[in-house]
Amino acid sequence: MHSSKTDMGVRRFGAVNWLGTWTLARREVLRFMNVWSQTIMGPLVNAGLFLLIFTIAIGPTRGDVMGVPFMVFLAPGIMTMTVIQNAFANTSSSIASAKVGGNIVDTLMPPLSALELLVGYIAGAVARGMIVAVVITAGAMWLIGMPMIHPPWALVFVVLGSILMGALGMVAAVFANKFDQLSAISNFLVTPLAFLSGTFYSIEALPPFLQTLCHWNPFFYIIDGVRFGTIGVSDSNPWLGLCVVALWSAIVLAIVWNWLRTGYRMKA
Repeated sequence: MHSSKTDMGVRRFGAVNWLGTWTLARREVLRFMNVWSQTIMGPLVNAGLFLLIFTIAIGPTRGDVMGVPFMVFLAPGIMTMTVIQNAFANTSSSIASAKVGGNIVDTLMPPLSALELLVGYIAGAVARGMIVAVVITAGAMWLIGMPMIHPPWALVFVVLGSILMGALGMVAAVFANKFDQLSAISNFLVTPLAFLSGTFYSIEALPPFLQTLCHWNPFFYIIDGVRFGTIGVSDSNPWLGLCVVALWSAIVLAIVWNWLRTGYRMKA
């Protein structure tokens, strides 16, 4: 009898609430799919406008960059920038809306552990990032002939980038008590880091000091890794980029997990 009780206790301790985790992940996916014209078509239109503007303004006079036409070089950067912005927006807007609306307790009350909550939210961010990546990549391959030299590398960096940005979105939402605070974090931190990470240029064109700063920016490694996966060239070793992005992802995920476990600022 004692052994049976112990076994049951171990099973309960080690059990995972798969249904609850799946339900949260499904809710996060349905939340952005219900407004697909904003979350899917909007990024596609914005990426198309970036490519169109650069084609008209710079394309005719710009030579090859890293051995490929400028527009082909530019497309992976624009795609990755759009992916990371959307992954960040998915988790940050979801948690911030729940906090401001006062219904965050509906997510915290069910029997979900901190890890299960984290997996559910991050799954939504990765799903949104992947859908945006597929749509923009298909459009770029069709319109400008963007290649796909190393698809596994591109996939790995899109997924890792979505995970990192989804976790950072949760960090921002935990600290933000109002939507204008969340917007400030996005406008003054996420967007500048995304733009100053080799999205529109090779960092070899920068002065040495700025190149050093770029190498401290994890966004640079995400964009550079995706660029390696698509056009086959990059500013840094993709294995180094993989280690850096994975390390940053692990650190931020650990921080968010601890906050979810303790309830830090979640009801503010």
